[in-house]
Amino acid sequence: MTSNYNAPFGIYIHWPFCASKCPYCDFNSHVREKINHDVWRQAFRAEIERYAAETGHRRVTSIFFGGGTPSLMEPETLADIIENIKNYWPVAQNVEVTMEANPSSAEAKNFETCRSAGVNRLSLGVQSLSDDSLKFLGRRHSALEAIDALETAAQIFKLFSIDLMYGLPGQTLEGWDNELNNALNLCENHISVYQLTIEPGTVFYREKVPEVNEGLSNQLYRRTQEILNLAGLPAYEISNHARPGYECAHNLLYWRGEDYLGLGPGAHGRLTKKSGGGFFETEAIQEFRNPDKWLDSIRTDGEGTQKRYTLAFQERLEELILFGLRVSEGVDVERFYRLTGRRLFDHLKEEKLDMLVKGGFLIGSCSKLRLTESGLRRLNSIARALLV
Repeated sequence: MTSNYNAPFGIYIHWPFCASKCPYCDFNSHVREKINHDVWRQAFRAEIERYAAETGHRRVTSIFFGGGTPSLMEPETLADIIENIKNYWPVAQNVEVTMEANPSSAEAKNFETCRSAGVNRLSLGVQSLSDDSLKFLGRRHSALEAIDALETAAQIFKLFSIDLMYGLPGQTLEGWDNELNNALNLCENHISVYQLTIEPGTVFYREKVPEVNEGLSNQLYRRTQEILNLAGLPAYEISNHARPGYECAHNLLYWRGEDYLGLGPGAHGRLTKKSGGGFFETEAIQEFRNPDKWLDSIRTDGEGTQKRYTLAFQERLEELILFGLRVSEGVDVERFYRLTGRRLFDHLKEEKLDMLVKGGFLIGSCSKLRLTESGLRRLNSIARALLV
C-alpha cells in the first residue's frame, strides 16, 4: 500500500434500503418491511475491522453514507459505524462526514440525532420544489416538507447540500429559473443539479418515459450555469455547484482518483500499492450487490467482497481521464504521477490532443489538462478521442 499518509483517503458506507423505490432510480436500493439492525451493525463492524487490518495506517479524510436512504438507519447503527471507523483509523481533525437524506418530515426529526452521532454534512435529495414534479418522480415528500427540511438543516449543519433534477416533462425555462432561485434562497452554498435520464431497469424505462429533447436540454443546462454562476456557485464538477470552500471533499476524492474503501452491498473501492519499476498499481474492489448475499458472505467467509483485481494501466488511465475531466480543475499532472508513477502526456494521443486544444475543447499546460465550457458537454467523446 502507498505510504503517503497525507494523501486523501475516504470510506464509503452503503445503506441499501429505502422506504420506496423511485421510478427513475437505478441505484442499489431495496424496500424491506423489517430490518435487523443488530445484524447489520455486526456486519459493518466486521468489514471495518477486516479492512483496517490492511489500511489502518491511512488517515481518513472523509466518510460518506450513501444509499438507498442512510437517514433511515437507526441512530445507534450510524453512531456505531462512525465510532468504529474512528477507533480503527487515524481520522483527520477536519474529517468530512456526509449523510444522504430525504427531506420528509419524519427524517428531518432525526437531523439533530445524526449530528450528535458525528455527521457534519447533509446531502438532501429534494429533487424538485414542485409538487407536480415530485409526484411524477415518485417522491414521498411534498415541496413544503422539502422547504421545512432545508430550514431545519440550516439550523443544525454548517454544511448541507441540495439535489435537484431538470429535464422533467412539462418543465419550462421560466419554471426552472424560479425553482433554482427558490433553491438558492434555501441552500446558498452547494447545489447538485442532474438531468433526468431514463436508465435501463427502471420503471421509467419500462414505461418508455421520453427524455427531454436535446434543444431544451441544452437551454436548461446553460440557464443553470448562468443562474448559479451569478449566485457565486460555479460548477466545480459537471453537475455540482458550490461556493468556493464548500465543495464536497468526498466526491472530489473520487473524481481525483484517490483511494477509498466501499463498505456495504454493491459498494466499490480503490486501493493503490507500489509495484515494480517505480510504478503504482490500483486494485478495484467490489462488494456483493445483493444485501442478503453480502450478509451471508460475511457470516460464512468473513468478508463481503465479491471480487478484487488489479486494474490494467489502460483501465486506470481511462478512469483518471474520464473522472478528472469532469472536474473544473481538470487532471492534475503531479497527482497523476503520484497515483501511477507515470507521466500523463506520455500516454495521450498527441495529434488528438493538439486538435482538441485548437478546437477550443481542451486547455493543456505543463500542470493541468482540463475541459473548456464547450468541451464539458462533450466529455465522453473527448475522452474517447484522447485515449483510443
